Amino acid sequence: MNNTFQAKVEKYISCLCEWNSRMNLTAVRDPQEIRIRHFEDSIKLSEAGNFPGKRVLDIGSGAGFPGLVLAMKYPDIHMTVMDSAGKKVEFMRHICKTLAINNAECHQGRAEELAHRDDWRETFDIVTSRGLAALGVLCEICLPFLKIGGLMLAMKSSRDAFDKASLLGGELLPHYNYTLSNGLEHYVVRFRKIFTSPEKFPRPWAQIKRKTLYIS
Repeated sequence: MNNTFQAKVEKYISCLCEWNSRMNLTAVRDPQEIRIRHFEDSIKLSEAGNFPGKRVLDIGSGAGFPGLVLAMKYPDIHMTVMDSAGKKVEFMRHICKTLAINNAECHQGRAEELAHRDDWRETFDIVTSRGLAALGVLCEICLPFLKIGGLMLAMKSSRDAFDKASLLGGELLPHYNYTLSNGLEHYVVRFRKIFTSPEKFPRPWAQIKRKTLYIS
């Protein structure tokens, strides 16, 4: 990491710790653990796909991971970070302003609703999500945002598989796995978008919760 990037990381951590003292943005409180479990983990994701120059959507970004870290690392990507919690989106906007992250947009909303809008649906090259939900739920929410040929990257803490992604236009690719400096092994489950997602997906959240796609 270059000095400018590292300086932004340290400022980001400082802001996160300050905001975390008055609102719950992350359960990780120790600055060194934040460096590893949030920043190192987000940077590792960049090895699982070809990010430069791409239009990227990060769903359920929380305090900006991995989306804003990827935007810092690749100034030529166009990053959209999304979360349903207003306080988290407020924090991400603060970070973008404080660190001059000019290639990122912060949006409050629900993915299962935005995926049905023409200006969002099948418009992204890469969609990422970090531990947001079970893989079947992630596929239903994420794949409709992808262009044909686009890449979905789901960051998971254990190996996982999902055999119904083809219902949504996805093709399972080989997993990408890595080990963080604290010894934790993480996995990225990858899908390539090979055909248009059926219009009915994603379903309303109540239906997704009642019967996820991995339930027969």
